Amino acid sequence: MIPIKTAAEYLSQGESFEVLFWVGCAGSYDARAQKVSRAFAEILNKAEIKFAILGDEEKCTGDPARRAGNEFLFQILALQNIETLNQYQVKKIVCTCPHCFNTIANEYPELGGKYEVMHHSKFLEELISLGKIKIKEDHSTESVTYHDSCYLGRANGIYEAPRKVIDHLKLDIKEMKRSRQNGLCCGAGGAQMFKEDEKGNKRINEERIEDAIETQSNIVVANCPFCMTMLQDGIKAHEKQEQMMVYDLSEMVLQKMI
Repeated sequence: MIPIKTAAEYLSQGESFEVLFWVGCAGSYDARAQKVSRAFAEILNKAEIKFAILGDEEKCTGDPARRAGNEFLFQILALQNIETLNQYQVKKIVCTCPHCFNTIANEYPELGGKYEVMHHSKFLEELISLGKIKIKEDHSTESVTYHDSCYLGRANGIYEAPRKVIDHLKLDIKEMKRSRQNGLCCGAGGAQMFKEDEKGNKRINEERIEDAIETQSNIVVANCPFCMTMLQDGIKAHEKQEQMMVYDLSEMVLQKMI
């Protein structure tokens, strides 16, 4: 069992924490994304980072509500979260979901919620650079391909940090033909995760996996729970489950971490 304390427990014990790990809805309730949450929490513990979660006090950031056009619900959720974060005097937040990251970093400030917010890909790169995460000496070079999520890439311009982490892991990145600024969406952003597909010739996630298949890599590295679901579904649609797997960046780091 990974030892994790809530912000409320830190406060009751008169202690402080360095960073708040914002788990997010997917990381809390989706079975696949829960594995990512556990992997990231284990990394933080191994790196001796004093972190907290909100636990039952964490609500949805409101991102899907705003993208779906329900501004009223977004503001209710956002203001409740801001009140909770301020109650615990949170200064630094790390998210494993780019949607949570984008919303808290770029949209909460207009409602009074101003924090230092990082996506875990950038936080992991920082910890490796500082020597807090030590990687095993491994001379075998495994090839992977990396999927740029829209909310981390095009929305926030974060392309190099996850690639630097992959380089630190001694993994060879085989870039898809559509990457970085020209990356193709997985098909789940903008609340699309929660609605039926619009009519078209081909599902976006299936087309995206075709890009991955062309690289001849067995592993697709992702950084977003929505992307992971869509990419895995694309792999199933192409009947490539025996040849390809999707992993979050934190899972790759944990595998190689001393």
